[in-house]
Amino acid sequence: MNNELLKNTRLAFIGCGVMAESIVAGMLRQNLVRAEQIAASHPRPNRRDELQTKYGIEVFADNSAAVASLPDNDSIVVLCVKPQRVGGVLQEIKDAIKPTQIVVSIVAGATVETISEALNNNLIVRTMPNTPSQIGAGMTAWTCAEAVSDAQKAQVKTLLTALGKELYVENERQIDMATALSATGPTYIFMMMEAMTDAGVHLGFSREVSKELVQQTMLGSTLFAIESHKHPAELRNMVTSPGGTSAEAIYQMEKGGLRTVLSKAIYAAYQRAVELGKK
Repeated sequence: MNNELLKNTRLAFIGCGVMAESIVAGMLRQNLVRAEQIAASHPRPNRRDELQTKYGIEVFADNSAAVASLPDNDSIVVLCVKPQRVGGVLQEIKDAIKPTQIVVSIVAGATVETISEALNNNLIVRTMPNTPSQIGAGMTAWTCAEAVSDAQKAQVKTLLTALGKELYVENERQIDMATALSATGPTYIFMMMEAMTDAGVHLGFSREVSKELVQQTMLGSTLFAIESHKHPAELRNMVTSPGGTSAEAIYQMEKGGLRTVLSKAIYAAYQRAVELGKK
C-alpha cells in the first residue's frame, strides 16, 4: 500500500452512514488522507455535527454542494446511499459531477452502466464490502469501467484498504458472486454462531460462556486456516479421529444436508443480487 497515492486527493462522501464513516475513520487512522481533504453530505443536522466534531471533516446538507466542493481533478466521489435512494441522489448530483472525477459506488445492485449514464461520467468504480469492514477487517470486491486508468485503480485500491482487504475482479458478474459469498457471508457465519451458542446453552453452559467458547473457536479456526495454507478438508481430517466426537458430529451434519443447504443459500443470494442489479 502506497500512503502517498491519496496525499493530494479530495473526497466527497455522498451519504455518510456506517460504511462511509468506516472508510473515513480508516483512512484517517492509517494516515492515507488528512481531515481537510474530506467532505461529506447527510440530511440530518445532528449527524453532520457529529461527523464534523468527531473527524474534523467538512459537512454539507446538500449532496450537490458536497460534490461541487471538490476540484475537477484528483478527486473522488463516494456514493454511500441506500439502494432505494440512489436514483434520486444521482439526479441531484449529475450537474455537479465532472467527467474527470472518479465515482466509487458502495450501493448494492447499482451497475456501472446505470451510474455512468445517470452522471455522464465514465470513471465509475463498483464495490461490494461486507459488515466486518466497520472494524477494518472487511473483504471488499470491486471492479470498474474500462476508462478508469491504472493510476486511478491504484488510488481506489488504497482507499478500500481502509475497510480491510480488497480484491479486484474482472467483471460485474463477479461482483454479484462476491455479494453472495463475501458480502452476505457474515450472515451465514452469524447464524452458525447463533446455532452453536444455543446448542451450548442446551448442553448446560450459560449463554455468556457458550458465546465466548464459540466466538474464540471460530476466530482461532479461521486464523489457523489462513496460516496453515491447507485445504479445509485437510484441516477437518486433522481433528477427526475414527469413531470420535468429530466423526459423529460430521455424520449428523452430512445427514442433515448442511453442505447442500449452505450451497443453495449462497446460490439463492447470487440470484437475488442479479435481480437487484436489473431493477
